[in-house]
Amino acid sequence: MKYTHENYSKIVTDESLRETIPHGSEAYPFRYYLEDIWEFDFHCIDWHWHPEVEFVLIEKGTMELLVGSERYQLNAGTGFFINSQVIHRFEAADSVIIPNIVFSPVLLAPEGSLIYQNYIQPVLDAAECVIFSADDLGHKEFLDTLASVFAVQEEENGCEIKTTELLLKLWRMLYEHTDVRRETFSPRAAEKTQAQLQIMLQYIHKNYPCQITLDDIAETVSLSKSSVLNVFHKNIHTSPVDYLINYRLKRAAKLLVTTRSSVSTIARDTGFENIGYFCRKFKEVFQMTPGEYRRTTMV
Repeated sequence: MKYTHENYSKIVTDESLRETIPHGSEAYPFRYYLEDIWEFDFHCIDWHWHPEVEFVLIEKGTMELLVGSERYQLNAGTGFFINSQVIHRFEAADSVIIPNIVFSPVLLAPEGSLIYQNYIQPVLDAAECVIFSADDLGHKEFLDTLASVFAVQEEENGCEIKTTELLLKLWRMLYEHTDVRRETFSPRAAEKTQAQLQIMLQYIHKNYPCQITLDDIAETVSLSKSSVLNVFHKNIHTSPVDYLINYRLKRAAKLLVTTRSSVSTIARDTGFENIGYFCRKFKEVFQMTPGEYRRTTMV
């Protein structure tokens, strides 16, 4: 059975950018999605992370994958793995169909077991992202197996045991491919840096209506301003100020369609002191004025 995210046009996260949608259940921590990146807000699946791992296959189109400090342009036929707790974003310039699965590694083996310690944990510790290219014959078996996982999800009757069997095969190939001695894989982002980023994002999300400076953001994690800029650029490819402005604009857009407040009130309530600046920035991002957005979006 195929699923889309419950709020299909959005990726829903908490203040740390952790995705809030449950992926499966405690009894079966696995879920399959069939999605078109173009259908999401701003034609992207915005920055998020989850404790589960993720496997994606690009069925149609070309997309941009941003993960950690890297940006990849990937074409149809490419598959990739996103590790647990790794922040990532998908962008599209047209329709991009991506069947994908998100699941907890404990589905494959319980933590503390020999299988988990010897084969699962080493991968979780080794790589942020692993890409499998359709142009590489050595990747064909992996991509075929990933496609088989998706095909099983389309069956009407119980597919849990078939799915788990294929996931174990998929993980074995990933393990064999992800040798930490090789230099083709990016080391996993430092957990300390990820934690610092999340603290700063939480501060922005909580205080966005106020006047926030770079010094204020840096103070939350006791870093220099240059270090804060480096953390933001390496992890989410933007500056703290630009992130703050875009977050304010997203909050303003929500208020435009959920309240009857005036544009000037909404601008003020989301941290913009100058209504003219707010309207200019809003049009840059949404390609329409706040008033036009309200008229075309409000039901």
